[in-house]
Amino acid sequence: MKYAIQINASPNDSNVAYSAYQFIQTALKKEHEVLRVFFYQEGIYHAFKYSTPPDDELQMTKKWTLLAIEQKVDLVVCISAAQRRGLLCDDEAKRQGKLDNDLAEGFRISGLGQLVESILLADRFIEFG
Repeated sequence: MKYAIQINASPNDSNVAYSAYQFIQTALKKEHEVLRVFFYQEGIYHAFKYSTPPDDELQMTKKWTLLAIEQKVDLVVCISAAQRRGLLCDDEAKRQGKLDNDLAEGFRISGLGQLVESILLADRFIEFG
């Protein structure tokens, strides 16, 4: 089974994204394919490189980064949602005359076309949050 996942919830507001993460881990263990995880709306906060939650809380950005590196899961952040919230990748920061690259390792910025493509290619689309 091929899955496309969308995450709309901030890592600070609920455990919705952790549920998504656990679902993805389970799907991969059962040899299903996760085509893409698309972070939209408040979900883009998972992709902030400098996110530093307290040590006794879930480190979701680190978990996503490891998932991308170890399992080769495509983590895509909506460019419009990211710009509205101040999350810029290196190219966009340069284009806008900013100095920062705020995007955590393993994530990439793209548009809604990536979400549509993954939905069309997937057997199932699941939205969290």
